[in-house]
Amino acid sequence: MTRLGPWLVVRGLMIGSLLVIVLTGVLTSGSTTGKTALAAGETPSVQAETLQVEQVVVDANECRVSNKYPEKIRRWCDLIQKYAEKNGLPPDLVAALIWQESGGNPQAYSRSGAVGLMQIMARDGKSASFMCINGPCFSKRPTIEQLNDPEFNVKYGTRMLAGLNNRLGSIRDALKSYGPMDVGYSYADKVLGIYDRYRE
Repeated sequence: MTRLGPWLVVRGLMIGSLLVIVLTGVLTSGSTTGKTALAAGETPSVQAETLQVEQVVVDANECRVSNKYPEKIRRWCDLIQKYAEKNGLPPDLVAALIWQESGGNPQAYSRSGAVGLMQIMARDGKSASFMCINGPCFSKRPTIEQLNDPEFNVKYGTRMLAGLNNRLGSIRDALKSYGPMDVGYSYADKVLGIYDRYRE
């Protein structure tokens, strides 16, 4: 994914800061008080502000998924970070779930019909045959084609996990509900074990 937004903001701030310095110098060139104030006070604070903004951009571009995860998980860092943070989840937790579910394979397709990085049951394919009291269990879910898109998959999966967490009140219960049926907390505990081992 391209991240020009922060880069353009920093460049704009730097150019703006330089213009302020130049214009202040030109406007105060007839006044020794103005020159002294500029040399002693304003220039260092403008430079400090510029350096501080540049540091924020470096930090914003840094992957917040632990370096302990293999590259096949970290390659999805932008998506994991974006949607984990948008949904109030730790990026390393989402990375642990992806590691458990698909091993980082965006085209993963399980025997039960779960699709993509976060192994979400689709409304079509194998999972269409799962019947609940009111009809097909996953009829309101996205299609296989939609879930094969890594960004859509991570966006949908993190939103679903965050919703379960909010409804059930704990991440362990949310993971239990997210994972395969009839396995109790073993799935949740596997994901949380990965999270504990790999997070920084």
